[in-house]
Amino acid sequence: MSAPTRPAPVLVQPAEGPVAAVPELAEARATTRRVARTFALACRLLPRPVRDDVYLLYLVFRTLDDLVDERRPEAAERVEAVAAWAEGRAGARTREVAVLEALATRHPVPPRAMADFCAGMRHDLERATFATEEEVDLYCYRVAGTVGLMMAAILGMRDRTRAEPAATALGMAMQRTNILRDLDEDAAAGSSYVAEESIARLGPPLPGLREALVRDQIARAEALFEQGMAGIPELRQGRRAIAAAAAMYREILREIERGGHGAVPGRAVVSGRRKLAVGLRAALSA
Repeated sequence: MSAPTRPAPVLVQPAEGPVAAVPELAEARATTRRVARTFALACRLLPRPVRDDVYLLYLVFRTLDDLVDERRPEAAERVEAVAAWAEGRAGARTREVAVLEALATRHPVPPRAMADFCAGMRHDLERATFATEEEVDLYCYRVAGTVGLMMAAILGMRDRTRAEPAATALGMAMQRTNILRDLDEDAAAGSSYVAEESIARLGPPLPGLREALVRDQIARAEALFEQGMAGIPELRQGRRAIAAAAAMYREILREIERGGHGAVPGRAVVSGRRKLAVGLRAALSA
């Protein structure tokens, strides 16, 4: 599916002063390295001028996602504060809003993407299910395609008309990979991110019964990876880092295939050695 129409971002002049002065930066770096090991490896390939801003952006997304996943009492309020900022409304100036304000002085970040991300967070708070694959695609756009758009804004784009759809697709591909990797974990938590129409057609997402369903879902993720990785050359900087991140994440799909397309219960894990080899190969060819 195509991402919803978004207004063009407003270009702004870079802010004065080093990024290192941002008080949240140390936490942002540590958080990325602790909970996003694949992404952290790829970030090492980013140019220094943008690397710290990427860490800060990740801190915003991760904080909101964790608050929602953990059902924290303040989750809805923190999500609403970011939504208000993105939509130009009055709202609380939370830490996430402060970080986004700072990023917006250095990069043409698209506020609409953050508003759409917040819509995805509200969906998670409601724990709604998905009737169709189109609904899953919309969810994947909101919670991950928007991350791709924000990343593209920070890294810069040669041609927005080609770069933005590709960045959206790459984020969605990673989210669909997350859904496949976490089938059993989500089921144990009482959640399902698989379309009911696909379950009815191909079978339940249960070990030993889901090969046809997993094959179908891998194909959907692969199509998005193809679209997304084709747009990496449109980035002004960070192409090697994004190529490495995409290839390492895509390798999760290969691991799921090696495990019999979900025949064995549990989370598919790519070894560190193989992850490094795949990422390095992709970075060198970018």
